[in-house]
Amino acid sequence: MTHQPSGYREPSRRSLLRALGAAPVVAAGVLAASPAASAVVPARSAEKGRVPQTLRPGGQLDRYVAERAARDEFSGTVLIAYRGDPVLTRSHGMADKDRDIPNRPDTIFNLASVTKIFTGLAVMQLAAKGELGIHDTLGGHLDGFAAEPAGATLHQLLTHTSGVGRDATGPDVGIPSEWDSLEVVWDGVLGAIREIPTTKFPPGNGNSYSNDAFWLLGAIVATVSGEDYFYDYVRQHIFQPAGMRDTDYYTRPQVQGDRDIAHQYPLGPDGQRFDFTMGEQFPFVGGPDGGAYSTVEDMLHFATALQDDELLDRSFTDIATRGKLPKSPARDETASHLFTGYGCHDYVYRGQRIYGNDGGGPGAGANLDIFPGLDWVTVVVTNYGDTPTTVKPIVNLARELIVDSA
Repeated sequence: MTHQPSGYREPSRRSLLRALGAAPVVAAGVLAASPAASAVVPARSAEKGRVPQTLRPGGQLDRYVAERAARDEFSGTVLIAYRGDPVLTRSHGMADKDRDIPNRPDTIFNLASVTKIFTGLAVMQLAAKGELGIHDTLGGHLDGFAAEPAGATLHQLLTHTSGVGRDATGPDVGIPSEWDSLEVVWDGVLGAIREIPTTKFPPGNGNSYSNDAFWLLGAIVATVSGEDYFYDYVRQHIFQPAGMRDTDYYTRPQVQGDRDIAHQYPLGPDGQRFDFTMGEQFPFVGGPDGGAYSTVEDMLHFATALQDDELLDRSFTDIATRGKLPKSPARDETASHLFTGYGCHDYVYRGQRIYGNDGGGPGAGANLDIFPGLDWVTVVVTNYGDTPTTVKPIVNLARELIVDSA
């Protein structure tokens, strides 16, 4: 029961490049002298004539990201894809400063709460098979909860309207560093949630962002599917079918030892960035609420598989990704209308629908935008965290330029 996440890293794109004696050319802090592997407009997309210069290598977005990186305001990778083909992939900054390893297009980053979209899909896959119902209760699948939280439905857990669990931030949440196995982590988190006798409000009668709710959903996925752990189900039914070779819920020893995984560099109290990955507070493993690791290419594979109905049939994909209730946009959000879906957000920006998710944590930040009516996908990942200041300005400009091109 304490096996390690295995991943499917063989053969990775980087290992194939090494075998061929080649390496991708990336921009680390400034624009590359010539657009190469990190910034390519495939012929098929270019021939369509729908890719504006502003989104191509050397265009407005590319220059903007480079300027932010030059000021040390961004470290990570940006991918812009049209009709499934990358038209711009650009990396800046360092994945591991101590070992002098730069971020590359195939560097693996912590997805933070973007992870929740996988959890929502896992629940919907089981619902599509008739193995659970969206309006099933928590108590109908897991025991040991008081009456009030046990009555919360899966729909309410997915939409942050259950009132179940602890606050999303604070000293009493998170995974203590001394929890050093999958079994200890899961027993610890679920045990802490079970100890709470009441909900914040009657289920369905309020809204409170809940990471704990997604841990409960993950436990339900494992129980209903018969897997030892939630991770096993997601690997088999989401990552593998989507062709996400480098994506997994990596453990602390894997993250700390793998040169392909970006270390996380948040700002410390002194205003200087430090390596959170090697610190005492770095958790053993992520969960259904956040902490999966992926590359921008894998996230494009995921977006493509999702839109091509390879993970769910179209009706259930629509149910999973469509907004269920309105949400007030953050001050840094460009979308004028924002809704909560099942592990995702559903936006309307200047008449265009965008769905996906975003997330952040200490030295980690990510954003996935899918434009179903325009055939664009954008992925932004960072190992600086501070999502409102590192990721959102890039995301907002990309949205503006994409919608302008429609």
